[in-house]
Amino acid sequence: MSATLPHLYSVPPGTEPTPLQPAQQRIRTAWTADELMATEFPEPRWAVPGIISEGVNLLAGPPKVGKSWLSLGLALAVAAGGQAMDSINVDGGPVLYLALEDTPRRLQTRMRKLLDSNRAPGTLTLATSCPPLPQGGGEAIAQWVERHADARMIVIDVFAKMRGPSAPGASAYDADYAAVGHAKRLADHYGIAVVLVHHVRKAGSDDFLTEVSGTNGLAGAADATLVLKRSRGQADGVLHVTGRDVDEAEYALRFHSQAGAWQLLEGPAADHTLNQTRAVILRYVRDHPGAKPKQITQATGLAPDLVRQTCARMANDVQLIRQSGGYVVPNQEEAQE
Repeated sequence: MSATLPHLYSVPPGTEPTPLQPAQQRIRTAWTADELMATEFPEPRWAVPGIISEGVNLLAGPPKVGKSWLSLGLALAVAAGGQAMDSINVDGGPVLYLALEDTPRRLQTRMRKLLDSNRAPGTLTLATSCPPLPQGGGEAIAQWVERHADARMIVIDVFAKMRGPSAPGASAYDADYAAVGHAKRLADHYGIAVVLVHHVRKAGSDDFLTEVSGTNGLAGAADATLVLKRSRGQADGVLHVTGRDVDEAEYALRFHSQAGAWQLLEGPAADHTLNQTRAVILRYVRDHPGAKPKQITQATGLAPDLVRQTCARMANDVQLIRQSGGYVVPNQEEAQE
């Protein structure tokens, strides 16, 4: 293996990689209640603050939506330090990117677009092949992390290439949970962010978590789930995020095809995914809770009939809530009571 994976294995020829030791040997797993309350734990390490934390991060999206562009762009940003998605400051450090569906030439082409005139960071390690996690891949990644003690992130694109075979007789849920468990073992052992690029189902859903391809075992075992979806309006996509250490949120993104880069747009996602009229009304109502159609018309310059009809439709779509003859955005009605 050392001959075929020079960037992951660094051992003398003929020497087997050292197996990853159980996390229990390095991480305490039991306390009395008073001991636990007296213990000070470090804050989670963020690869991309607010979005990708230490632990397993499942990044899912439909084919051709731009998951690989997003994951490679994040890998370059975190490796070099600077800004991720042209907006979020990140600390630089070693990153491992397993591009298991790409050729070296395709990777080079993508990186050339993403980097533009910037220099490629030597802190980013790329590999186009790796054994499945339970069949040597976990040990390969562990050895890379051991050689890069300050490593910040591992990206596996795509997870299906690394999950390995299911245990005989295991249910689909148990197989999915166990598959993510191999990656979680690495993430927890080293306190590092691991991003698993995955697919979504063909059928859409109002709940983005149910769109992740496979059973609930995948999202259940992951520490965070991120779903990149195509959108309408001014945004090219919306990144839905939820997890144990990350607040549930939606981020509107724009894709710059010439640069191959995803850019985070300012403000709530709804401001960029609605059509222009709805976005204008939503922004005004957010800043002026309880606003009536006449006030919205006077402030925005939109036609009165258009405002009345659009507000009514937005209320039917639960983008606005009717209250005392006016409108508030969802969750604002509680603050008004």
